Amino acid sequence: MSNAIFKTPRPVNEVVRSYAPGTEDRKQLEAAIKEAKSKTHDIPMYIGGKEVRTDNKVAIRPPHEIKHTLAYYHKGDENHVKAAIDAALGAKAQWSSMPWEHRAAIFLKAAELIAGPYRMKINAATMLGQSKNAFQAEIDSACELIDFLRFNVEYMTEIYKIQPESSPGIWNRLEWRPLEGFVFALTPFNFTAIAGNLPSSPALMGNTVVWKPSETQIFAANVIMEVFREAGLPDGVINLVFVSGAVAGDVIFSHRDFAGLHFTGGTSTFNTIYRKIASHLDDYRSYPRIVGETGGKDFVMVHKSANPDEVAVALARGAFEYQGQKCSAASRAYIPRSLWPAIKERLQKDVESMKMGSPEDFSNFINAVIDKKAFDFITSYIDRAKQSDVAKVIIGGEYDDSEGYFIRPTVIETTNPKYDTLCTELFGPVLTVYVYEDDQFQETMKLLDETSDYALTGSIFAKDRYAIDLAVKALENSAGNFYINDKPTGAVVGQQPFGGARGSGTNDKAGSVLNLYRWVSARTIKETFVPPTDYRYPFLG
Repeated sequence: MSNAIFKTPRPVNEVVRSYAPGTEDRKQLEAAIKEAKSKTHDIPMYIGGKEVRTDNKVAIRPPHEIKHTLAYYHKGDENHVKAAIDAALGAKAQWSSMPWEHRAAIFLKAAELIAGPYRMKINAATMLGQSKNAFQAEIDSACELIDFLRFNVEYMTEIYKIQPESSPGIWNRLEWRPLEGFVFALTPFNFTAIAGNLPSSPALMGNTVVWKPSETQIFAANVIMEVFREAGLPDGVINLVFVSGAVAGDVIFSHRDFAGLHFTGGTSTFNTIYRKIASHLDDYRSYPRIVGETGGKDFVMVHKSANPDEVAVALARGAFEYQGQKCSAASRAYIPRSLWPAIKERLQKDVESMKMGSPEDFSNFINAVIDKKAFDFITSYIDRAKQSDVAKVIIGGEYDDSEGYFIRPTVIETTNPKYDTLCTELFGPVLTVYVYEDDQFQETMKLLDETSDYALTGSIFAKDRYAIDLAVKALENSAGNFYINDKPTGAVVGQQPFGGARGSGTNDKAGSVLNLYRWVSARTIKETFVPPTDYRYPFLG
């Protein structure tokens, strides 16, 4: 028996490794990539701790090298979803009753495994499966996932420490129960860290989970599951299934024991799910927790006092790192006319210097977009801009899918403040610029606020502190993460809790204690040590 109140290791953000030429890290990562490509991997589902294979095998190919087969995954059906739910519910009692320090130890061990022996393997998997360069993969699949696992343990202990006051002769307590039922984690392709966090954060709080990753992230998702299993995660706590969203939804959202959704993905998908859940409210044991981080149309607002070089670099990185496939990527910029020539010149110079190709060549800054569907969607908007009377492609605009899904970083300039690419989330390497008159700063911020239904991230660039103050106030509801003189992407766990409002989600702030609150249900317990033995109150005399 553990008769102690434990103090967990203090979390510290994982240091990002450079992978600079000549470093040992670079050599190890190159070796891991070579090893990952040396064979065709067989990736099963994991249900109740068992590896599940089917007759329906689907090929996984690198987006930058579509003729190469990395792996085959075994696609399931509704019966596998039902089995995963049964496994989650079957594991629930034992898992939720496990002392919290043991749950903490499992995920702390997972963090150390990723920081050490699995670091290169998970980075290589992310580079190959999702076409991320070495630095982007390091930030994502290694550092951010490590940070999520470590900091979530700290946040869990903070929640458990929150207890009510007690009057004399009474002891009041709060018990932080897991949700009643199972949690469904639906994860995106673009961040391996998100794929690991969405099932593990509810699990840490004592819940059991059915996890469906994006089909284009399965190669790295398999490594995450391998890490969890090696860390000692009991069978059935997290069940990994590969099925279509429609199949999963039909089974899960009509199940009486569905207790919560942890989602990152598109706004339209989230809206559809939300409606489906609402239509089944009478069927559920309790009201499900719905946590979603969805789309974005993230902005950079520039004041005439800003430094043009700082703005240009922020746009180049913010819009084009990982091909703009971040929900926080800078996709629209509002730039004063007096600064536009200098910003445009520097931005063009920087973009022209960006090499594009396979992430296996570490000199490439730009890699491929995730798949054919994304490629066709993004390029259709580029083509439209080329034919538009109110917009023009001023940088980039070239693309090629003969070997992989490559799109050059593209900048569109428009005279129409409601032009499509200022409003629609493209999720690709496309930045749209609207040039405004210098004296229209406040009016342009109002325009910015009213242009998009999203409110995920945004930034203001200015030296003038009055201008910064005005922007912070005027754009209060325009972004859940707001940056001053910085690109609107790159949130760090524990430093910039991440999420957005409006059409960008429920703003339950991943990377903070706020997210973990959604995976517990508080119970108040009042104990009276010496109960009264007479119903009469003193006022009765």
